[in-house]
Amino acid sequence: MGNNLTKKDLLKLVKEKNVKFIKLWFADITGQMKGFSITTEELKGALEDGMGFDGSSIKGFARIDESDMIAMPDPSTFMILPYRPKEKATAGMLCDILNPDRTPYLGDSRYILKKNLEKAAKKGYTFYVGPELEFFIFKDEHSTQILDEGGYFDLTTLDAGNEVRREIILTLEEMGIQVEYSHHEVAPSQHEIDLRYTDALTMADIVMVYRMVAKEIAQKYGLHITFMPKPIYGVNGSGMHTHQSLFRGDTNAFFDKNDKYYLSKEAKSYIAGILRHVPEITLVCNQWVNSYKRLVIGYEAPVYICWGRRNRSALVRVPMYKPGKEKSTRIEFRSPDPACNPYLAFACMLSAGLKGIEEKYTLEEPLEKDVYNLSQEELKKMGIKCLPGSLIEAIEIAQDSRLLKETLGEHIFSNLILSKKIEWDEYRKQVHEYEIKTYLPIL
Repeated sequence: MGNNLTKKDLLKLVKEKNVKFIKLWFADITGQMKGFSITTEELKGALEDGMGFDGSSIKGFARIDESDMIAMPDPSTFMILPYRPKEKATAGMLCDILNPDRTPYLGDSRYILKKNLEKAAKKGYTFYVGPELEFFIFKDEHSTQILDEGGYFDLTTLDAGNEVRREIILTLEEMGIQVEYSHHEVAPSQHEIDLRYTDALTMADIVMVYRMVAKEIAQKYGLHITFMPKPIYGVNGSGMHTHQSLFRGDTNAFFDKNDKYYLSKEAKSYIAGILRHVPEITLVCNQWVNSYKRLVIGYEAPVYICWGRRNRSALVRVPMYKPGKEKSTRIEFRSPDPACNPYLAFACMLSAGLKGIEEKYTLEEPLEKDVYNLSQEELKKMGIKCLPGSLIEAIEIAQDSRLLKETLGEHIFSNLILSKKIEWDEYRKQVHEYEIKTYLPIL
């Protein structure tokens, strides 16, 4: 991943490693992995001309009357899948989606991230991210039957998912994906694997592959991994805290040794941009009905729009500066969940932060109190607002957002709003178990 393979190198490598099948992957607008397989005999043609497919069945892609698409493999994303048989090995590559005339397809979320990264590059910035993805391991995909009663950082017998987690990490590393660390999370059967920070496009590709690899390895053990934000009532949900920074060349643009928080003006305006625009981008960072079951008070999920340093109830946290570690200066954006589309989520975070820098937004002082313990009056007095409380609230804010429309482009913006309205409507019409239990006996 993130290699510098030429097409010629790739063809040679495929022969050396006895690769027979190559999976060509891409994301739909919700971030679900899609794709198809080709044999090595078709690889040369695929690298030159791409592979045609029908886009009309892919979520948020083309209408039936303009359905011809081309998947153009990106050789820099080539990886051999070590958990597949070694004889006649299987490899994979992520693709850019093109129109038949070879122009970028505006419904391709990978292209949307590239476009936003180009905008940052014109200002001299490289955008780095390091996400922490939490997930649950269940006995199968039809239930939320847990494997252990372990808690935060628990080891050995309490952590029945340890073997699965270990194999995921070894597999990712064999595929060239660096893992920073991993541990059991707060809730029973909940785990976290943190990815070593890299540039945002490489990282979005990695998140897509990582989620797929994790599920496929769990399947080998007869288990099921889910990145669903809140699968179990009454325990912590799964987040994707995203550490991020802007660099100018080798210099961290967020660091200032003369500031009391060691944050540059750019860093402060970037944080202010995230805080001001987060209600608008929440639909992308938390895109499912279930996402809002996680964003409630009392389960470590940030609900209130503020920033702090040691404060883990804040939406944005700035990890403490360690002397000699200037390059590690970063912010941690805590509301996204791991079921998002990483291409669109990273594009939105960057866009909100850059807007803060462009418009020179000012940043309030950090809040170091536990926000959950403040009364409504105190919150109002301090001017602290909340994230949207449900999918429909997020939709209503997003559909009026100029920033979101500019970031995603008209095609993805309108398709996303439409598909999320359909999702909300389907959910709204369901009769849930809670209603049966609560109202059936008394009404």
